[in-house]
Amino acid sequence: MNRRIYADFSYLILLAASFGAILVLGVIVAPVIFHTDRLAVDLLIDHYNSGVIMSEIFLRFSYFIYFLALCVAVYEIVMYRMGQRDKTLFYSASTVIATSLMFSAVYVPKILELQAMGREATTSDTFSSIHIASEIDFKILAIALVVLFVRRLMLLRRS
Repeated sequence: MNRRIYADFSYLILLAASFGAILVLGVIVAPVIFHTDRLAVDLLIDHYNSGVIMSEIFLRFSYFIYFLALCVAVYEIVMYRMGQRDKTLFYSASTVIATSLMFSAVYVPKILELQAMGREATTSDTFSSIHIASEIDFKILAIALVVLFVRRLMLLRRS
């Protein structure tokens, strides 16, 4: 039973930490990187180079997101086999896995590929569409993490 408690606690910590990381990246890091002109007098990074820096941050974060998707898949499959079957859990876990993989395996590599083509590629409609889609994906991931966290917490309180 102790092992189960540690697994549940670790899983909830992972979900909460992932949500916190997404929040920090979207609310704190991105605005700071893209608005260096407001923060420093002698440090002015243009929009393109700010995007390159932000892409590197998201590339490194995507490794963590892969880990998150794997942990959610494994944990939720184990819980499903143990009899914890719930529509909210299923849909939120599926959404976390799908949006994690979309962000890490599709959006980040595509944005990096377009950035490698130069400034002109980052001003295209294609880049803009991919960037907006990745932002939406990131927000859906954050919401799904909160739903999954709250639902798991509710089920743990019952048992």
